Amino acid sequence: MVEFQALVTDLTSEEPRTGLRPLRHSKSGKSLTQALWLNNNVLNDLRDFSHVVSLLLEHPENLAWIDLSFNDLTSIDPVLTTFFNLSVLYLHGNSIQRLGEVNKLAVLPRLRSLTLHGNPIEEEKGYRQYVLCTLPRITTFDFSGVTKADRATAEVWKRMNIKPKKVRIKQNAL
Repeated sequence: MVEFQALVTDLTSEEPRTGLRPLRHSKSGKSLTQALWLNNNVLNDLRDFSHVVSLLLEHPENLAWIDLSFNDLTSIDPVLTTFFNLSVLYLHGNSIQRLGEVNKLAVLPRLRSLTLHGNPIEEEKGYRQYVLCTLPRITTFDFSGVTKADRATAEVWKRMNIKPKKVRIKQNAL
């Protein structure tokens, strides 16, 4: 059996698929886009992701949408948290094992839409509530709008399942 593995660096030699609108390029030849769709590949890590994105996009800091759905990712790579303008992140149909991986995304101030269904973490008890507690700013989760009732349920779940961190008071020696 031959196993194929795609690498992020392979992107530099691939032609982007044509979409509804033509892809615009800068004078330097880099793409003028805020979206990167890398879905339906066999990526299992994001090694060199930042470097490749900077080679492909004129303004990588403006990246707002990353689609990594239907790959073989087993975790949420911290490199994704470096794109502060990221508002849409699709990670559905991967192999993400640990629900705690979601914690990494809490630093993204503009993240509003996230997909994680089709990953092993979806089977964890309290999956939706955990994600909504961890990422209170998202408005769409797994292609479903987040309602006030969802937020209330998540808050109750949080109080029942997540122990607050103990605050340690430092005592100064007199």
